[in-house]
Amino acid sequence: MSVRAVIERGPKGKRSVAFSIDWPGWSRGAKTAELALETLESYRERYRPVVNLAGMALEFDVAGPLEIVEDRVGTGSTDFWGISFSPCSAEQGPMSETELERGITLLRACWTYFDGVTARVSSEMRKGPRGGGRDRDRIVRHTIRTESEMFAKQVGLREPELAALTPDGLRQHREAYVAAMRDYNAGEVKRRMRSWTLPFLIRHSAFHTLDHAWEMEDKDLSAE
Repeated sequence: MSVRAVIERGPKGKRSVAFSIDWPGWSRGAKTAELALETLESYRERYRPVVNLAGMALEFDVAGPLEIVEDRVGTGSTDFWGISFSPCSAEQGPMSETELERGITLLRACWTYFDGVTARVSSEMRKGPRGGGRDRDRIVRHTIRTESEMFAKQVGLREPELAALTPDGLRQHREAYVAAMRDYNAGEVKRRMRSWTLPFLIRHSAFHTLDHAWEMEDKDLSAE
């Protein structure tokens, strides 16, 4: 067995990304494709708490080595941010119910992990070039607002500005987001995504959540 991985290169060759198709959120960018793939592998154990939360540890442990199944050119965001910002060939068309529920389970696990990190890291973050030295609450605010006010629109869900920033509001958003994904996959949402697909939306939501959870861990000052 192996882990299906995709290399996504920026159009200008400034940055590349490597990501797993079957494990949403496990994605890393770097200056070269080779380094991105190496970094992705180095994050295997860091991703493991997510699969533990999802109840998929055994499946993950026997998944095997990374196997590049596609090497593609991404969008300008790949060059600028070092992230994947478009679906690969394996993320086209409707999802089976099994595939959808598996993706939702892993996305929920990413949310749970993010919430746990938020609760245990310091409110002040280590200063550095990334994000202009944002503190914990600004990172959390950005992560939640981007998902609830931007990503959710892809499946026809429009939520009031700032509505997801309270504990109750966040719970309601996540339940509504998952319900909207199911409705979209069932064809009950008339307006279809133009450049995104549902598998990519799940992967991108998981990545965005997990990437900022790892950012907070890396900048945590609790031990100091």
